[in-house]
Amino acid sequence: MRLFCAATLFLLSSSVSFAQSDSPAVNVYKTPWCGCCSEWAEAVGRAGYVVASSDLETLTEKRSDLGVPQNMEGCHVATIEGYFLEGHVPLAAIEKLLSDRPDIAGIAVPGMPVGSLGMGDERGAQYDVYAVPRDGDGAPYIFYRVGA
Repeated sequence: MRLFCAATLFLLSSSVSFAQSDSPAVNVYKTPWCGCCSEWAEAVGRAGYVVASSDLETLTEKRSDLGVPQNMEGCHVATIEGYFLEGHVPLAAIEKLLSDRPDIAGIAVPGMPVGSLGMGDERGAQYDVYAVPRDGDGAPYIFYRVGA
């Protein structure tokens, strides 16, 4: 009976871990006092991604390590499957990134656009999501348009 219980527990825990591995992991780096960053992370989690958040006093070193240009900075940075997500990147842009798999370092929403995910999420909001080439090879370019 003990062997049966142990085997059942193993199978159940294995199936749970397999189910969780289907959802991409998003690692969010933010400052401890950023409320809109937490709202963005919660929205990403509700969309089915596995989210882990880390509070850092400053994001300068993390952004530098990931290759985020200063002119593309938002208020938090995240990583997903080898890409960075800078700022209030909308869910549709994340889905496009994972679907298209472009050869870029990541995508960014500079600043904190009103109405973006985590900043009110208004339907009429208009802003651009930029693709950032790897290793500074070229200028960022528009990857996705919100509300256009």
